[in-house]
Amino acid sequence: MPTREEMAQNKYLRPIAHRFLTPELWRFTRRSVPRGVALGIFAGFIIPVGQIFLAAFMALPARANVPLSALVTFITNPFTFPFWAVVANKLGAFILKIDLAATGGAAQDEITSGRWAWFLDMFEGVGVTVLVTIFGFIVLAVVGAAIGYLLAGVVWRFVVARKRRRRLLAMERRLDERLQQEAGE
Repeated sequence: MPTREEMAQNKYLRPIAHRFLTPELWRFTRRSVPRGVALGIFAGFIIPVGQIFLAAFMALPARANVPLSALVTFITNPFTFPFWAVVANKLGAFILKIDLAATGGAAQDEITSGRWAWFLDMFEGVGVTVLVTIFGFIVLAVVGAAIGYLLAGVVWRFVVARKRRRRLLAMERRLDERLQQEAGE
């Protein structure tokens, strides 16, 4: 991943570098980390190509951690994409109550009916399976982002509390050592 300085020198980023390279977007704070995770998961599931750039640019107005949002998009990569496609297809079929194997043409008739015609018009010529999978990816993006936000917040609090506990124990040990030294003198 390029450094902030390399990104500042990039001719394509130069017009927005002042906004993109602000230090608050590169710090790991209790607010920016969950936002970065949520945006990374959302961008990873919502589009198959260019998700790193989408996550980085969505991090700007959300004041999320840019490197973390770009890193989390790797939840979907060429190796894991087939798994997520199957999960999205099953999830979409479950939510839409479409059993593709059993209904066959009935599912196509239901989707092309008046209720779903607007959705089908967006994807003219695409089969039911692809539409169900796309719907599943949308659900994964929204639900995954919400779960990622909550989990990142919990993990952040756990890590910070653990570090604080260690620091307090170390301070207590040092104080005990000093008191013992003073008592021995």
